[in-house]
Amino acid sequence: MIDRLIEKIKEKGAPILAGLDPVYEMMPAYLKKEMFERYGKTPKAVAEMFYAFNCRIMDEIADIVPAVKPQIAMYERYGLDGLECYLKTVEYAKNKGLLVIGDIKRGDISSTAAAYAAHIGGVEIEGTHFDPWKEDAVTINPYLGTDGIAPFLPYCRDGKKAIFVLVKTSNPSSGELQDRIIDGEPLYCHVADLADKWGEESIGENGYSMVGAVVGATYKEQGELLRKRLPHTFFLVPGYGAQGGKGADLKNYYDKNGLGIIVNSSRGIIAAYQKDPEFAPADQVGREFAEASRKAALAMKEDLLRGRE
Repeated sequence: MIDRLIEKIKEKGAPILAGLDPVYEMMPAYLKKEMFERYGKTPKAVAEMFYAFNCRIMDEIADIVPAVKPQIAMYERYGLDGLECYLKTVEYAKNKGLLVIGDIKRGDISSTAAAYAAHIGGVEIEGTHFDPWKEDAVTINPYLGTDGIAPFLPYCRDGKKAIFVLVKTSNPSSGELQDRIIDGEPLYCHVADLADKWGEESIGENGYSMVGAVVGATYKEQGELLRKRLPHTFFLVPGYGAQGGKGADLKNYYDKNGLGIIVNSSRGIIAAYQKDPEFAPADQVGREFAEASRKAALAMKEDLLRGRE
């Protein structure tokens, strides 16, 4: 999967990951009105407006971004209707030629971890294989150690799927645990070493394993240290845009070929119309909200390319 991601990045010309993390407050008024008239003021209505919102944005940015990252919690809060929206969003993305990283942040042990691994491994029913989630990769919480990671690894070894392990996250309180000194080094360095080990049997054609690392844009020094420490690990980089990360901060996250990372922007792309004075406010905006997302994605592309120089 990482090899496919690298090819997509080369094709699109920038390592942009669009986070599809819709919330009700982002929904344009016309979408709310349309779906409430059709489904009532119900979870189904919200799920359908999310799906329409996602599809319009993907229509506008599919030629710019290599991949999307739907955050499953935004959908799960609306129950089965929300999960149906998540699945339909993944399928629509795949039909648009986009790779999909499911932001599920799962972490458990034994049979539970094996069940979560179905997100990339699918399920067997009486000799027939099904892939209900259709994600190309997922995010994983490593707090439970190797027991929580091992069930995912067989699906990475053939290169078709990947995982991204939380190593140094972008949130302000990440240091409460991740920066704790253990045997002379921060905990995130120990997690990084484990991620490197977990990926040893899944190195792809471009020299990267199918076990990637989540490394935030908001901690520049740590990110640069981790790039040196993890030459075979592809980075998923959150924290760009709304959280303060900029293209210039990421110069040393790239490898010598200008690759090695995919940079996520969620609100900065999908909620762009709410901050761009060129577009109408939420209670007036029509379908042009997606045009604002395209404008934001192009600006992000320019910023990342300029920062890489």
